[in-house]
Amino acid sequence: MALRKRPWQNVMGDLMHARFYGSKVDFNKLRPMILKRIESRAKDYPVRGMVPVAQEVLRARAALHQGVSTLLSVFPVMTCKFCPEVYIGEKGHLIQTCCGYKRRAKNRVHEWVSGGLNDILVPVETFHLQNMFQDVIKHQQRFDFDRVPAVVELCWQAGANPYDEDMCSSDWNLENVSSAIEGAESLSPHELKLIANRTLRAWEILRTGVQKLLLVYSAKVCKYCSEVHVGPSGHKARLCGVFKYESWRGAHFWEMAGVDDLVPPKLVWKRRPQDPLVLVDADRDFYGHAPAVVDLCTQAGIIAPIKYHCMMKVQGLSGPAQLKV
Repeated sequence: MALRKRPWQNVMGDLMHARFYGSKVDFNKLRPMILKRIESRAKDYPVRGMVPVAQEVLRARAALHQGVSTLLSVFPVMTCKFCPEVYIGEKGHLIQTCCGYKRRAKNRVHEWVSGGLNDILVPVETFHLQNMFQDVIKHQQRFDFDRVPAVVELCWQAGANPYDEDMCSSDWNLENVSSAIEGAESLSPHELKLIANRTLRAWEILRTGVQKLLLVYSAKVCKYCSEVHVGPSGHKARLCGVFKYESWRGAHFWEMAGVDDLVPPKLVWKRRPQDPLVLVDADRDFYGHAPAVVDLCTQAGIIAPIKYHCMMKVQGLSGPAQLKV
């Protein structure tokens, strides 16, 4: 009776009869060829078909900033003093979700202060590249490049001109913000509803356009922080706080970025008509959420798109604490 071979014996037998090939590659000779391929690849960008999409994104971004600035002068926004929590209303909620600051205890009630535009539209900046396929930015070169909004940089690389007057956003022309706020308190409910409808449409166009651009143009986001880089490869500026005391020396860990990384939705607690005037912590499981822009626009009287209804729990119960009252 023949003995049955064990699996590891089969593997060792295959390795003994295998042939290994070694090759010596001179990377100094390959470097000019690689650089030539990168230069030839740069000729294919920007893609002509994506230029109108980038222009539409810049126009939507300008309309979004103008609309949110107008609505903020009518509807108050509160932000926590010790964490990034935001709430749209005259008084903040009583839900204990404060993550604390430094040595403060977690899961505490928020301490609310007045918020602004950057609390609704979270600014995300990145390095502005002189050329899409330029050399990787090193740590000592981090001050040689300007910091611009990530969406603007994405549209810039896609062929749009952010300095165009028709597509200039509030970050590039401060007159747009002042003209949007002027006289907003005297607007009628119908006019506010029209502004909110236009603002929500600009929000959807912005996110849809950025999603289309990310299918053609590369963008990176750090796995451990919110740093974003628009380009085929991330930079080497050591700005990540996770690796501050480790051997990485603050280097970022890059991965593919999505729409939420360039245009953060900033989810907030949504107060429904069946909810109490002040949201309490006991019924937190019954309350819904909504992007801050969507919640701000619904404050003006418009109906949110259907895709947000599940998140907002529109038809949900008000909670046991409210039913007892």
